[in-house]
Amino acid sequence: PFPNSSDLSPSSFILASIPGLEAAHFWMAILLGSMYILAVTGNCTVLFIVKVEPSLHAPMYFFLCMLAAIDLALSTSTVPRVLSFYWSGTREISFSACLVQTFLIHTLSAIESTVLLAMAVDRYVAICHPLRHAAILNNAATVKIGLVATARGVLFFLPLPLLILPLPFCSSRVLSHSFCLHQDVMNLACANTTPSMVYGLTAILMVMGLDAILICLSYILILKAVLQLASWKERLKVFSTCVAHICVVLAFYVPLIGLSTVHRFGKGLAPLVHIAMGNVYILVPAVLNPIIYGVRTKPIQRRILNLI
Repeated sequence: PFPNSSDLSPSSFILASIPGLEAAHFWMAILLGSMYILAVTGNCTVLFIVKVEPSLHAPMYFFLCMLAAIDLALSTSTVPRVLSFYWSGTREISFSACLVQTFLIHTLSAIESTVLLAMAVDRYVAICHPLRHAAILNNAATVKIGLVATARGVLFFLPLPLLILPLPFCSSRVLSHSFCLHQDVMNLACANTTPSMVYGLTAILMVMGLDAILICLSYILILKAVLQLASWKERLKVFSTCVAHICVVLAFYVPLIGLSTVHRFGKGLAPLVHIAMGNVYILVPAVLNPIIYGVRTKPIQRRILNLI
């Protein structure tokens, strides 16, 4: 049997479990472990191919490498701990480890959102201003964008664990997920959490929300330029270069919106819904991104076939 929250030390939380399904933890671990191995293999393959193939040393593929590195870091910061829980039944996570996990999840998500915006701008410049593309988005500019994305994520989301640090936790310490998220931890505090809630919502709107709006704006401008082409064949050919990026954007934002919706309005939902949405948010983009680009990007596809 698992310990009650009252048995835990003041500096720890209990990871969520699905009531009545403890016997299925082994199979859940197999499923999540398989997805994690697939995510690690796929993203490492993308990084390796771009590194060894000189023809892929271009901004578009460097952005793809950034996505792969972020997905590896995000899944690795959570999934091994989740697998440990399912395999060994150890539900307790220390307060400090929980804060670090909270910071990493939100910061890495913010960096990924910024990189997706940069990729949308890359597609816009390539389609709408092709003659200036090499001058605007060269390798040096790509490195600067990566540094700005990292700094933006850290600066916006470093205050989240710092706002949770002084809060007292005097009631239930059972989380809604099998890993730590800011809002989930914040809801367990027995104090005024308004500053933490307001800042967290503001940070998400200023980063993910603003990025989503700018990505939509980029594609509105791209669509406008594509529709000005003479034939439907040309339009489809040009717009097809954006399909992989659109799929990756959906793979990131749909689970993010779903998880946020469950947190805001799903307090009465079954624990299975919360845990499933959390695992989808952590693992699905990491699994899908290399598959999408492997299928849609012919140079990567050819290199993978050569390796096989």
